[in-house]
Amino acid sequence: MHSTELETQQLINSLNTALVMVDNKLTIVYANHAGEALFETGLKQLIGHPLQDFFLPGTIETTRLKAAIRKGEDFTENEIKLAFRDNRYVSADLTVTNLHFEDGPRLLFEVKKIDQQKRISRENLQNAQHYAARELVRGLAHEIKNPLGGIRGAAQLLEKELSEDHKEFTRMIIEQSDRLRNLVDRLLGPNSLPRFEESNVHQALEKIRSLMRFDSDNPITIVRDYDPSIPPLMLDPDMIQQAVLNIVRNSVQALTESQTPNPQIKLITRIERQMTIQTKRHALVAKIKIIDNGPGIPAEIKDTLFYPMVTSKQNGSGLGLSISQTLINHHGGKIDVDSYPGHTEFVIYIPIDRKETDDDE
Repeated sequence: MHSTELETQQLINSLNTALVMVDNKLTIVYANHAGEALFETGLKQLIGHPLQDFFLPGTIETTRLKAAIRKGEDFTENEIKLAFRDNRYVSADLTVTNLHFEDGPRLLFEVKKIDQQKRISRENLQNAQHYAARELVRGLAHEIKNPLGGIRGAAQLLEKELSEDHKEFTRMIIEQSDRLRNLVDRLLGPNSLPRFEESNVHQALEKIRSLMRFDSDNPITIVRDYDPSIPPLMLDPDMIQQAVLNIVRNSVQALTESQTPNPQIKLITRIERQMTIQTKRHALVAKIKIIDNGPGIPAEIKDTLFYPMVTSKQNGSGLGLSISQTLINHHGGKIDVDSYPGHTEFVIYIPIDRKETDDDE
C-alpha cells in the first residue's frame, strides 16, 4: 500500500462517523473503525455478510435501498432508530450515497450517532459536578475530623478519672467517635494511587462472579460474555475489582429488594475504537458492561447518581458509585449509565493506550 493510501486509510479510520459500504446485493464490503464500533464486532465478521443480518426485522428497508442503487439516488434521514439483533438501539443521522466502481455500484452509509454530543456534554457536566461535590465533602470531612479527634481524646482522658460504673458512657463516646471517623474516611474515598501492573481484566471479573455466587442468598443468574481479544491492560486489579464489585452489589440489592422475577446480571466486555475520555482521544478502549434486569434507577436520582450519599436503596450508604467513579478516574477512564424499567446498564471505559498509562504511573 502506497504512503498516500495508508494516510487516507488512517484518516478514514480516525473519523467519529461510521462508514459502511455495501454492494448491489446489500452485502457489506467495507467498514471503518467507527463502523466496527457501531456494529460492536470486527471487520472479519462484517465483510461478506448481508447488512440486514445485523438488524432486527423492519429496521432496514431493503426495497428502498435496492431502488436507490437502481436509480442512483442519494438520501438522508435524521434521528432514525437503528435496532440491532443484540437488542441495542442507536439514534443516528443517516446519509446514503451512491458510488460507482468498475465491478459495480455501491452504497455508502454514513452513520453519525446523534446522542454522541449529548453524551459528551453530559460527561463534562457529570465530571464537573462530581469534582465540586467531592471537594465540598472533603472540606466538610476535614472540618469534622479535627473536633472529632478532640472529643475522642477528651473521652479517653475522662475515662481514667471515672469509676467503672460510669466508664460505659465514655466508651460509648469513643465508639461513636470511631464510627463517625470511619464514615468520614469513606466519604473521602480512596486516597492511595493505583499500583499499575499488566493484568487481564477478565480475571477481576471472574473473582467478582465467584464472590457473588456465595454473597447472595437469592438465585441471581450471572451471565458472562467476554471478548477474548482484549489484551492485558496496565491497571490496578484491586481497584478495578472494587469498582465493578460496587456496581454489581448495587444490582444485586436492586434485584433483591424489587423481587424481580428471573433476576439476571450480565458481565460483558468489548473493545471500543476512537473514543474521547476526559478530553483525551484514545485509539482503543476496553469496555466493561454490567447489565441487570431490575426496576431501573429512579428518575429523581439519575442526574446525581455518582454524588456521595445519594442512594435509593434501603440502608444504603450512597458511597459505592462515588468510590467506583474515583477508582476508574485513577485509570483515566469513565463510567456511563443508561437505565429504564427492566434494564440498567453501567459501562466502564478503560483506555488500552499502554504508553499513556505507563506515563501516569
